[in-house]
Formats: sequence, structure tokens, C-alpha cells
Amino acid sequence: MINEIQKREVNGGKVHTFKEGAYRLSIPAVNKPVYCLAQLDNYMHLSRGQFPYRPPFELQLEARVSSPAMPGTWGFGLWNDPFSLGFGAGGMKRLLPVAPNAAWFFYASSENHLALRDDQPGNGFHVKSYHSPPLPALLSLLGIPFSPFLLWPAAARVMRRTSRLWVKEAGMALGIAVDEWHSYRLTWLDEGVYFQIDDQQVFWTAISPHGPMGLVIWIDNQYFHFDPQGRIGFGFLPTQSEQCLRVRAIELKG
Repeated sequence: MINEIQKREVNGGKVHTFKEGAYRLSIPAVNKPVYCLAQLDNYMHLSRGQFPYRPPFELQLEARVSSPAMPGTWGFGLWNDPFSLGFGAGGMKRLLPVAPNAAWFFYASSENHLALRDDQPGNGFHVKSYHSPPLPALLSLLGIPFSPFLLWPAAARVMRRTSRLWVKEAGMALGIAVDEWHSYRLTWLDEGVYFQIDDQQVFWTAISPHGPMGLVIWIDNQYFHFDPQGRIGFGFLPTQSEQCLRVRAIELKG
């Protein structure tokens, strides 16, 4: 499976491969609103039904970043690419969004708020698991007439609370030095998800994603903000210098 990992590089993002199977993902310094991405994945060329992983599955790797506070997001884990983000990175198989399923180690800068529940971490470095039912992608078209109401905070708050009825999430903030090397392990089972750092369990949840899902390891400069007050924002953040994520010793079992 390691040989099936593919690189994505957008607007100056770079993925460098080293002989020992290690990778350096980087995005450049930018001072204008342009999307920069460096990514490794094994699903972009597939339809969602062809994504490679179902439980039981285990991902293990070692990682560090160049700075503990970087603009944008980075992380590694599994997801179902719910928003069809492949258009900017060479993927064209999934035209419609679906409800999210994911399990990952995730960092989001302070401009982000990526939680539907008020008691869940919306930014910073954390673990998170999402479970959504396998609704047909065409049902997402039913939401298009209502999308302008998201610009009204009162309506957006109602929609945010309503979405919790079918999107379940569980996570925990992590207080480790991400600019130092650590080993990370994610174990996805039917009955739940285990997260470990340096061979110590840091979180377990019975909220197990609905498969299939694909591997994603990435760094970018985007943000998305949907907070408890119903405020919504999306865009791309400037970077003062090159930002990078290093990963090595990737193991995929399942």
C-alpha cells in the first residue's frame, strides 16, 4: 500500500521523497490569498465507493512540523473526502459533497473553527473522529436552496445544531510539542477508534467512522470558520516563511 501513495502539489507546495521512505511536505511563503497544498494520499483518483480502507485498520507513522503554530491546517489520518476537495489537486472522481467520516490527528490555526459541538476542539492540535450515515451524494443537492441562509448567523446556528443529529464527533485537544519527533498510531475498529502517541493511549472513542476511507497526509494554508455564534468564514492565509511537515516510518495495516 505504501507504493500506492500519490503526491499532490498546488501553488508551490512540494513533496520531497527520501530514500528511506520519509517525506517532507512544504508550502512556500505567500503574501496573497492563494491556496497552497502539499499532500500524500491514496484515494484522489478513486470514487468514494472504491476508497481502500475499512475496519480493522491501523495507521502508524512518525512526524514533526517546522513550527508549533503555523497558519492553515496540517495532519494525517483517514477520511472520505466529504467536500470533494480534489478539484484543485488533480482529482475529479467525486462531484458532490457528502457527510463527513474521518479519524485523524489534526492541526488547525486559530483562524479556524472546525467543530459542530461546542464541547469539542475547533482548532489547535487535536484528535477527532467523525461518523455520518452513508447518505447518497445526490441528497446534498437538496441543501443548495438553503445555503444563502448560512449568511444569517441566527439561521446558521440552527443549521449547525441540526447537523449534529446525523454527524457525530468526538475528539480531544493535545498538548505536545509538535515540532519534535513523535510516533503516532491510529487504530480504527468497528467498535471505536484508538489514538496513541509514543506508544501511550491518549484517546479512545466509540464513535467509529463509516467506511470506506482513504489515507491523507497534508499541509496547507486554508481556513474554515463555523463557530457557535453562527459566524462563517473561509479563505487562505498568508505565510511569512516556508512551512513544512516531515513524516517517516509509515505503516498501514489492514
